[in-house]
Amino acid sequence: MQTRTIGEAQVGAIGLGGMPMSIEGRPDERRSVATIHAALEAGVTLIDTADAYHLHAHEVGHNESLIARAVAEYGGDTSDVLIATKGGHLRPGDGSWTLNGSPEYLKKACDASLERLGVEAIGLYQFHRPDPRVPYAESVGAIRDLLDAGKIRFAGISNADPDQIRQAGEILGGRLVSVQNQFSPKFRSSEPELELCAELGIAFLPWSPLGGIAQAGELGSRFAVFADVAQAHGVSPQQVCLAWMLAKAPVVIPIPGSSRPETIRDSVAATELKLSAEELTRLDAA
Repeated sequence: MQTRTIGEAQVGAIGLGGMPMSIEGRPDERRSVATIHAALEAGVTLIDTADAYHLHAHEVGHNESLIARAVAEYGGDTSDVLIATKGGHLRPGDGSWTLNGSPEYLKKACDASLERLGVEAIGLYQFHRPDPRVPYAESVGAIRDLLDAGKIRFAGISNADPDQIRQAGEILGGRLVSVQNQFSPKFRSSEPELELCAELGIAFLPWSPLGGIAQAGELGSRFAVFADVAQAHGVSPQQVCLAWMLAKAPVVIPIPGSSRPETIRDSVAATELKLSAEELTRLDAA
């Protein structure tokens, strides 16, 4: 697979989003492990997770633990795999999502993630979502402290606007390596953040790039031009979507969620799909 850059690390141009393996509708663990192994076999070296990817209050970090076990059980070389996790978003266990961006919490959350992942330093640690009750500078300052302490190798932010990206870059002393925002054919409002990341040379990681767990399979029926281009190339609309994102800027690294081996293999194939300028223009206008 072609590679792209996060900080000083080279990763496959398509990553794997782990959330579908641990929240509502999650499959049995055997299928999840098979999905992670299929991703690794296909050349995926960026796996995205978070401590909040779980169902019940007693299983915080379910997805982190699952990914750590699956990578450890894989028979091949995993030395170049970058596991990215996040802190600051919580699930009390009643189906809701809450926030805690306090420095004290983020540092404790990082320590817990370190233990679950079984590593000395987390590959990429990202502040999951701004907490309106906590000044943004304080939350990002905690990420800086974790970076300085050697508990994380790279630092990133998620669900950030352009001002927050610039502020985080300053607080981290130029060491901000990634921004993980929602971006898909349905959700285009992160275009300014994507463009800013391209300007600054910061990796932009679109989450839910295919429209989310419930709608990814319907991408072609919701956006006919993606289906038309897919038919012309003999591929899936989902491949066209990811190839379209990759063409937007060299910093874009989509992280489609998957819980089946066949879907992550299909996603990885997008790195080989070449779209014409005319096709890209049509897709942009969809």
